[in-house]
Amino acid sequence: VQPNNYSTFYDDQRQNWSIMFESEKAAVDFSKQVCIAKCNSSPALDSVLCQDLLLGEGQGVEGGDSLEVAYTGWLFQNNGLGQVFDSNVNKDKLLRLKLGSGKVIKGWEEGMLGMKKGGRRLLIIPPAWAYGAQGVTGRVPPDSTLVFEVEVKRVKLAKECSGSDGLSVSSRDSAAPSPVPSSDGFSSD
Repeated sequence: VQPNNYSTFYDDQRQNWSIMFESEKAAVDFSKQVCIAKCNSSPALDSVLCQDLLLGEGQGVEGGDSLEVAYTGWLFQNNGLGQVFDSNVNKDKLLRLKLGSGKVIKGWEEGMLGMKKGGRRLLIIPPAWAYGAQGVTGRVPPDSTLVFEVEVKRVKLAKECSGSDGLSVSSRDSAAPSPVPSSDGFSSD
């Protein structure tokens, strides 16, 4: 996923392609389908599948950071998005969580790492990383694979201080290649 409704990908010949979509919605919908296709083509889902829908801006989040999140959760049924079992999108309250505190399912802790403020991501979470064999009575059947669309609305970084040289004290690793860090520090929300 790239800014301005672009997506880039490599084909099986390692040829690089770019697609520009007519709208943000079209780009987001396409990215969701890519993630669902990845899930359907894997023999057994044993880890969290993540697909960025919108990148967001600022610094990627890591363990210890506090987030406020809007989300919708679906059951993964018939090889796609099934019934919605939880959402706070049309509610007044955002979900507040501290990454790494163990207050949300393991798949969220894993799948949200590296997200940025304003970013949206699709997570497909196997049962072992969600509610497992017990499920959630009346909402999530036992051994359910779950799909969440999460959007980071606010971020409070655990380490919001800079050293005297202007460099950030915390070192961050991102799955995406990033430019060489500048020495002028960076602002955070």
